[in-house]
Amino acid sequence: MRAHRNWPHRQRGVAVVTALLLTTLAITIVASLFWQQQVQVRSIENQRFQLQKKWVLRGALDWAGLILREDQRTSQVDHLGEPWAVNLGETRLDQYVENGRSDSDDSDASLTGQISDAQAKFNLTNLANNGVVDPHAVAIFARLLSNLRLDPSAAARVAQQVALTQDKLPATDKAGDSTKAGADNPGATSGGIVGPVKSTSSDSAASSPQESRALLSANLISEVQFLRFSQIEDLLSVPGFSLDSILKLRNYVTVLPVNTKVNVNTTSPEVLSALFEHLSTTEAALMIAARDRAYFLDFANFKQSYSDKVPEAAGNDVDFKTSYFVINGKVRLNHSLLEVNALIERNGQKTQVLWIKEN
Repeated sequence: MRAHRNWPHRQRGVAVVTALLLTTLAITIVASLFWQQQVQVRSIENQRFQLQKKWVLRGALDWAGLILREDQRTSQVDHLGEPWAVNLGETRLDQYVENGRSDSDDSDASLTGQISDAQAKFNLTNLANNGVVDPHAVAIFARLLSNLRLDPSAAARVAQQVALTQDKLPATDKAGDSTKAGADNPGATSGGIVGPVKSTSSDSAASSPQESRALLSANLISEVQFLRFSQIEDLLSVPGFSLDSILKLRNYVTVLPVNTKVNVNTTSPEVLSALFEHLSTTEAALMIAARDRAYFLDFANFKQSYSDKVPEAAGNDVDFKTSYFVINGKVRLNHSLLEVNALIERNGQKTQVLWIKEN
């Protein structure tokens, strides 16, 4: 009888516990839904910010191209006193970028950037031409490494690696030899990379299995085409270079699509000294100090000012105008940052973006 009286109390207790569990479950589900919604909203917001930053940087690249084209129209000499060489300080974009805030709030969007002369640095592409190492360029690079207190013997290794990445012209002793070689050897290609050659019966009979495997391995290696150098970080593939040495070289070395000359009006003392065998970095620094007061118009003007230091052959290594420029731009939008580096080629009144790297 007593147990029968306690039964309703037990039912009420179970109902209370069940209600609490259901309430807890409902709160958990609702909180999870709110969290997912918040994550999705934040993700969409970040995507929108990223897209806005890319459009701002695209506009900055277009603006840089306009500045370079206008400079080409008004001047035939490139120097550090021109408008393109003036860095763009942090510029707020309150009235140019809509970031979702109300009109009463200030937008936190800013742009900074600079245009630098890519030909102010030594171009690693100069180390070889059509797969053939250029000893003169190797000597220049070795002197540059010495000026930076790095191992000058590494210049030869870099040149060899650069040569391996370049397309090779077919070797010809006289006119028509390459055509004849292609006809005699169907495995030959126009790029100078020879495919597997069919051996004669006597050769195959005389070759041992070990020699056959070695010949096959050599043929496979000869067909390998290494990736071309595209950035200074590719030096890490060359023995003797580390991240520390790359950091030292970053301001003095570049990689451009074609062989180029160094612009004397924008280069550094270390690079200028490396161009001339008997020019110390101190003397190069004095040259640059004089250049900053009055830039050089052409090679004749340069040689006349330093006839005892500048040989006539130096005209093949130096220039006073530039075709390649590096654009560095940073966009900060609220708490996010996007940095872009781009290489622009200027050809007359036309500019072309060759590559863009985002950080």
